Amino acid sequence: MRRVGQIDYSILIPIFLLVVFGLTVLASASSDLGKVRFDDSYYYLRHQLTYGLSVGLLGFLAGFLIPYKYYKKFSVFFLFITIGGLILVFTPLGVASGGSERWLAFGPLTIQPSEVLKITFMVYLAAWLAGAKSVRSDSFVEGFLPFLAVSGVISLLLVLEKSTSSVIIIMASALVVYFISGARKRYIFYALLLGALGVGLLTLLTPYRLERVKTFLSPSKDTQNAGYQINRSLITIGSGGIFGVGYGQSVAKRYLPERVGDSIFPIVAEEFGFVGSVTLITLFFFLVLRIYQTAKKVGDRFGKLLLVGFATIIGLQVFIHIGSNAGLIPLTGVPLPFISYGGTALVVFLTMSGIILNVSKNA
Repeated sequence: MRRVGQIDYSILIPIFLLVVFGLTVLASASSDLGKVRFDDSYYYLRHQLTYGLSVGLLGFLAGFLIPYKYYKKFSVFFLFITIGGLILVFTPLGVASGGSERWLAFGPLTIQPSEVLKITFMVYLAAWLAGAKSVRSDSFVEGFLPFLAVSGVISLLLVLEKSTSSVIIIMASALVVYFISGARKRYIFYALLLGALGVGLLTLLTPYRLERVKTFLSPSKDTQNAGYQINRSLITIGSGGIFGVGYGQSVAKRYLPERVGDSIFPIVAEEFGFVGSVTLITLFFFLVLRIYQTAKKVGDRFGKLLLVGFATIIGLQVFIHIGSNAGLIPLTGVPLPFISYGGTALVVFLTMSGIILNVSKNA
């Protein structure tokens, strides 16, 4: 039980623990990789502290201290700026990596607009749905069609960046927010149907996405090529046993692609075992559940929808990261919130955390 104006430590403490644990795991996962690539065992950790944690703490403070209702006034502006960033990715300012164009480079700094979109689109959507409850939730012309149009434009830009996982996470979270706002069930069904058709068509038309689905269905068929990453992930997870091989003692990580980012959970499983993995999953589960519980009690409609959107993004991203590395769903590149290497992602999730605590404290 808390009074209005008090910090919700049941949200703050899990976030703090996840950030500390993430930096600890990153130090182990990246030590030999940093030595080989940059002759610096702490390169990735230092980079995460400099460009991720330090900027992320500023974002956290801004999200926590600026009254969250101010974001409602500038929600359209924030969204347009982010969409502009998505477009700039295809200009000379854009930086490609691993066959994907998702980053903007400003000197030594790189920004991933698709990560920032996880905040700005949720803020815009919550503000838009809170502005006219009955019209935008019930009306097909004034509610569903505009929702579909904005979502379609954003999805198209993300698909062009080859960021299918971001499309799924952001659009699924947007649909949950739209449903919670009171939208009619048939609108949700239409959106789900269009989304399923879009993802299915996209998979059939792009060979590498189709190959991922085939690999998911038969992971042992081509272990040295298409199935290499998922098989290495499963081997790394299984190597941990019940209690793990010990911190910094991972051996299988040397053969694991994208180990500091999209495949960091297998390293957690190897070094901390089943017990450590379940503890981490439980921590995430408690955090997401607590945010949903808080949203249920918030009287302000804008704040309620914000919390639902943010909790869904965190929960979905955790599930997709762990599920794809454990072979539960097709493999896709998604960082683990608060844990994986990536400055923009850490900044976004810390800023998101500040806004969550802001709403919890003041609504």
